[in-house]
Amino acid sequence: MRTSTDRMITRIKSIYLYIKKRGTVTTGELVDEFGITQRTIQRDLNVLEYNELVSSPSRGAWTTTARKVKAS
Repeated sequence: MRTSTDRMITRIKSIYLYIKKRGTVTTGELVDEFGITQRTIQRDLNVLEYNELVSSPSRGAWTTTARKVKAS
Protein backbone atom coordinates (compact mmCIF):
# COMPACT_ATOMS: atom_id res chain seq x y z
CA MET A 1 0.00 0.00 0.00
CA ARG A 2 1.32 3.41 -0.96
CA THR A 3 1.53 6.14 1.61
CA SER A 4 -0.18 9.47 1.07
CA THR A 5 3.24 11.07 0.55
CA ASP A 6 4.04 8.60 -2.24
CA ARG A 7 0.70 9.36 -3.91
CA MET A 8 1.32 13.11 -3.61
CA ILE A 9 4.81 12.86 -5.11
CA THR A 10 3.52 10.70 -7.97
CA ARG A 11 0.68 13.17 -8.62
CA ILE A 12 3.01 16.19 -8.58
CA LYS A 13 5.39 14.43 -10.97
CA SER A 14 2.47 13.61 -13.28
CA ILE A 15 1.30 17.23 -13.20
CA TYR A 16 4.80 18.46 -14.05
CA LEU A 17 5.15 16.02 -16.95
CA TYR A 18 1.68 16.96 -18.24
CA ILE A 19 2.56 20.67 -18.23
CA LYS A 20 5.92 19.96 -19.87
CA LYS A 21 4.22 17.96 -22.64
CA ARG A 22 1.44 20.49 -23.29
CA GLY A 23 3.43 23.73 -22.97
CA THR A 24 1.07 26.08 -21.17
CA VAL A 25 -2.00 24.84 -19.32
CA THR A 26 -4.65 26.38 -17.11
CA THR A 27 -5.46 25.40 -13.56
CA GLY A 28 -8.93 24.38 -14.74
CA GLU A 29 -7.45 22.10 -17.39
CA LEU A 30 -5.37 20.38 -14.70
CA VAL A 31 -8.45 19.95 -12.49
CA ASP A 32 -10.29 18.29 -15.38
CA GLU A 33 -7.34 16.13 -16.43
CA PHE A 34 -6.47 14.82 -12.96
CA GLY A 35 -9.95 14.76 -11.45
CA ILE A 36 -8.94 16.44 -8.21
CA THR A 37 -10.03 19.66 -6.56
CA GLN A 38 -8.75 23.06 -7.56
CA ARG A 39 -7.31 23.46 -4.06
CA THR A 40 -5.27 20.26 -4.40
CA ILE A 41 -4.00 21.30 -7.84
CA GLN A 42 -3.04 24.71 -6.46
CA ARG A 43 -1.19 23.13 -3.55
CA ASP A 44 0.73 20.86 -5.96
CA LEU A 45 1.52 23.79 -8.26
CA ASN A 46 2.83 25.72 -5.26
CA VAL A 47 5.28 22.87 -4.59
CA LEU A 48 6.42 22.91 -8.23
CA GLU A 49 6.70 26.70 -8.24
CA TYR A 50 8.67 26.74 -4.97
CA ASN A 51 11.15 24.33 -6.56
CA GLU A 52 11.33 26.57 -9.65
CA LEU A 53 9.95 23.87 -11.96
CA VAL A 54 6.87 25.79 -13.14
CA SER A 55 5.91 29.43 -13.40
CA SER A 56 2.71 31.32 -14.01
CA PRO A 57 3.12 33.77 -16.92
CA SER A 58 -0.45 34.95 -16.38
CA ARG A 59 -3.07 34.34 -13.72
CA GLY A 60 -4.34 30.76 -13.90
CA ALA A 61 -1.88 29.65 -16.61
CA TRP A 62 1.19 27.50 -15.95
CA THR A 63 4.29 26.53 -17.89
CA THR A 64 7.52 24.73 -17.07
CA THR A 65 10.73 26.62 -16.44
CA ALA A 66 14.08 26.06 -18.10
CA ARG A 67 15.39 24.35 -14.97
CA LYS A 68 16.84 20.93 -15.77
CA VAL A 69 15.18 17.95 -14.09
CA LYS A 70 15.79 14.26 -14.14
CA ALA A 71 12.44 12.50 -14.09
CA SER A 72 12.60 8.80 -13.39
